[in-house]
Amino acid sequence: MKNDLVRIILAAILFSFMLQQTKISAQVADLDGGPMGIERVAMCVGSPIPYVSTPSKDSLLPNWVQIDLGAVYPVEAVKLYPYFQDKAWPGAYSHNFPIRFRIEAAGNETFSNPCTVIDQTANDFEGYPLEIKTYKLPQPTQARYVRLTVFKPDVFELWRFEVISGGKDVAECKTLADFNNGNLGKHFLLRPQRPAGENVWFDHPEQVTAPETWKPVEAPLKTPRVGVTVGGLFKQTFDKNIYYLLNSFSVHDMAHNFLERAGKDAGEFEGPSSWFTRGLGGSIAGRFLMGAGNILRWQSDEELRKRMNELVNVIDDCATPEGYIHGYAERTVLQGQNNGYARGWISQGLVEAGVAGNPKAWQLLRRSGDWFNSCPYLPEMMFRVPIGNQGMVANSRTYLDTNIGVPADIQVLQRYFQLNFWLDQLIDRDPSAIWQYQYERVHSYLIIVLNAYMDMYMATGDQHYLNAMHGAWDIFHEHFTHTGGSISVIESYTFPPRQFPPKSYHLRMSTGELCGNVFWAVFNEQLRVLYPDNGEKYVAEIEKSIYNVGIANQDRDNGNIRYHARLVGKKEKGGCGGSCCEGQGARLYGMLPEFVYKIAADGLYVDLFNESSIEWEQNGKKLSVHQHSEFPLSSGVKLHFELAAPIKSKIRIRIPSWAVSKMDIMVNGKKVATGNAGSYIALNRTWNNNDVVSFTLPMGFRLTKYAGVTDDFKGKETYALEYGPILMGLVGDEVKNGVLNLPFTADELTAKLKPVEGKPLHFSITEIDNSIEYVPYYEIHNETFTCYPFFE
Repeated sequence: MKNDLVRIILAAILFSFMLQQTKISAQVADLDGGPMGIERVAMCVGSPIPYVSTPSKDSLLPNWVQIDLGAVYPVEAVKLYPYFQDKAWPGAYSHNFPIRFRIEAAGNETFSNPCTVIDQTANDFEGYPLEIKTYKLPQPTQARYVRLTVFKPDVFELWRFEVISGGKDVAECKTLADFNNGNLGKHFLLRPQRPAGENVWFDHPEQVTAPETWKPVEAPLKTPRVGVTVGGLFKQTFDKNIYYLLNSFSVHDMAHNFLERAGKDAGEFEGPSSWFTRGLGGSIAGRFLMGAGNILRWQSDEELRKRMNELVNVIDDCATPEGYIHGYAERTVLQGQNNGYARGWISQGLVEAGVAGNPKAWQLLRRSGDWFNSCPYLPEMMFRVPIGNQGMVANSRTYLDTNIGVPADIQVLQRYFQLNFWLDQLIDRDPSAIWQYQYERVHSYLIIVLNAYMDMYMATGDQHYLNAMHGAWDIFHEHFTHTGGSISVIESYTFPPRQFPPKSYHLRMSTGELCGNVFWAVFNEQLRVLYPDNGEKYVAEIEKSIYNVGIANQDRDNGNIRYHARLVGKKEKGGCGGSCCEGQGARLYGMLPEFVYKIAADGLYVDLFNESSIEWEQNGKKLSVHQHSEFPLSSGVKLHFELAAPIKSKIRIRIPSWAVSKMDIMVNGKKVATGNAGSYIALNRTWNNNDVVSFTLPMGFRLTKYAGVTDDFKGKETYALEYGPILMGLVGDEVKNGVLNLPFTADELTAKLKPVEGKPLHFSITEIDNSIEYVPYYEIHNETFTCYPFFE
């Protein structure tokens, strides 16, 4: 038992850091062949997961697992799928397949007169099986029960167990039992075949569309890539991000993986060593380029630019003549998350560096894209590695966000990555498409896949992509976002993986991964530009992601970046070790100016409220608007026009869906319009220099009852409080382990809240000790807190 416990702990560690090369099954045109002439099965670290036996409870008796087919069938064969890792790649193997075993079929549960299917008890099964093992009977035998008895090893693992009758698997969704546990019911070992099969080869040329049939979509709104400056809270966040980037890793450390891979003198790695820095070659460089490239679009920073250019130069110096640029050896492309995560990070970093003005970044990106689009590993990139489709954005962004894209960037995604069954699930608004995704453990990284499909829609105009993305938005918004906007599904580090059913809203499982909300903000921006006057719901999601996850996850002292947005207890310590959330957090903070405004052909949309300025051109004339705002600390907003000459322009102002009343709009002190929550007011007029638009945002409190499954919160009268878009948290000495009992009902709360003098957005509770305060969640630092107090 002790050895088994150690084995399980080690397995959990391996899962956590993904130190093994995982294989996710894939569809093949020829199930009996594939590229190596064998039926190749894959390992999956998520849902479903392999069957893992426990040591026999009686050392004198062998372990067994058996299937009750529910009725008698003429059994023709039995198939065992190994928990597989391919020896063709480093560190790969078939794990704990039975070595000495026997398979029997019988008409009764006692196996009093069994038929032996295979007897492998006299000798060890040699080697590791690299294919599905099929054991055929000489002739069909009538049986209801099929048992696998394993004499060696004591603990064995299987990926799938099939009983073939009439040419099909009759064990699917039947009942499983084993020696130690008895009846296991409907077990994942007997799950249905997955929609794209159980193999690792995915190549579908029939899905590729010709560029001449594409109808590229021209979005009616443009996201500014330059010309916006910010102050206030966004500027504070921006500046702390610069500090973080300049004080995390040196250029030497960020270049280390590339120099090492190219056989150059890399010296010693001096920074903190972790899976992200050493196991995902080049990813910390991508992290820096995403953050720095975005920042330098909006403001100059000599040191940041110097390091960005130095890093790009190293990547260029280490590139191969064929265009391979990455920080891991080409032979390890199909190992771990190299192809998806590391390639995605460095590619997006080069996109941003190019936008920021580095002349080599996009040249490198194109050379890398050309190598990728013709590399021999493509058919195995989707399902041989964990979350293989997270790397789709490398291609889609190269095509859409630069001027060096080629049709092959999109066509490769269509051929080797596009899952039509999944797109159909999304169109059907099926939540299992997310929380029971068939080819990985549940993960918020599915949202970055949505980012890529949105790009594919923009590139091709294929409505099917857009329909699926609308379905995906509905699924996440309805089932997988906490109050406050954080994503409520998270990569599972446990073994077996944790489950996140719709509306489970776990509060003790460190959900709210920052990466997920960065992808969610980007996804909502992708949709927002398509719907000028009906896009407020997308802006609302961006707003919540920025305040209640992004800014909330930045350490207020040093700009270090937290991984999860915990809603009860204590926040995590901010990281400075190159994690995924640091990379995406640095990216989001550098992107903040682009979320404030959107540019239309005839004017401007004011989406967010923050001290800022924008300059843009309309019909060849320059316009400039300065927004004066201390939001969210105060609700008054003014827009001041700076114009060389009068100009007609349509200025649309967002009335947020969280507004508690109608909102009046003033121009030069006179009311000109009134609008409802969740809409835009359009001011279509000729503007003069020094014109001022002013309004007061109708902020107010909203209470949302917790309806999730967290044990110590489930069924309790517990509510989250928001003020406008801002999630609020309770801090004070009385908050213990994320729990606080308030001696009144939730209906009484807002009447008892009293503003704390000199501390905007801080509220004390009358009749309660003044040591307890509601404060903006994004302000909470090291205090014990709860966003979900209990009420009477």
